[in-house]
Amino acid sequence: MTMPRRRPVHLGPRSLAALALVSAVGVIAFGWPFLAPPTSALNAHAQDAPWLFAGLLVLLVAVVAATISESGLGAKAVAMLGVLAATGAALRPIGAGTAGIEPMFFLMVLSGRVLGPGFGFVLGSVTMFASALLTGGVGPWMPFQMLAMGWFTMGAGLLPGGDRLRGRAELALLAAYGFVAAFAYGTAMNMAGWPFMGALASGVAFDPDGTVPANLARFAAYCVATSLGWDLGRAVVTVLLTLTLGPAVLKALRRATRRAAFETAVTFEAPRKAPEGR
Repeated sequence: MTMPRRRPVHLGPRSLAALALVSAVGVIAFGWPFLAPPTSALNAHAQDAPWLFAGLLVLLVAVVAATISESGLGAKAVAMLGVLAATGAALRPIGAGTAGIEPMFFLMVLSGRVLGPGFGFVLGSVTMFASALLTGGVGPWMPFQMLAMGWFTMGAGLLPGGDRLRGRAELALLAAYGFVAAFAYGTAMNMAGWPFMGALASGVAFDPDGTVPANLARFAAYCVATSLGWDLGRAVVTVLLTLTLGPAVLKALRRATRRAAFETAVTFEAPRKAPEGR
């Protein structure tokens, strides 16, 4: 009999509402070049947009706080969050982004798979925040990285077959997700930075006066020219680490989750009455 997964963070109504709000704002923040018409005021202030959307960081912190407060996150879950976030932050600088060698992504996939989407979103955003502090990568792009990594890790927790799928089939599923999601993460971050190179005289730069099809073509050319190799490297490294280290890491995470017993309810028994006559 397969035991249901124990998850340290549940997405209750308030957390879901906050996450939906942040995700909606995030979609606008990432995709506004394709959502705003050429005559909009936002396009007229394209160079100021990073600072406008940097307010996403506040919303992300609010989501994390709402999730933690509603789930009643205990000391064991906080400890696991701290250990995994610290490990992920330490893994990120190993490759220094060289050719897309970023081993932290495979850990986020496996952690989200075992610990669920709620914990995954919190872990992804906190890990990227800690990594930015560790590497000095603090800037207006950091909220976008936190949100994208939160989505990336949460997506692994939403994959099907969490209670039944094991072995090679599960590894294949996680590897396939890691490959696709690594490209999705890179594309999202390209969308966050691409509009702000408008001052450069380039055929792949964002054109505030251009049509949506024209800017889509420019964006596709920009991705191919600047990040395709990096995204491919990230995806391949994620697949290789998932297939080679995945079994051991999944086993360790599941063992730790079982021992932590996040969902074990605390019960109190009424004191027994002493037999009469004694």
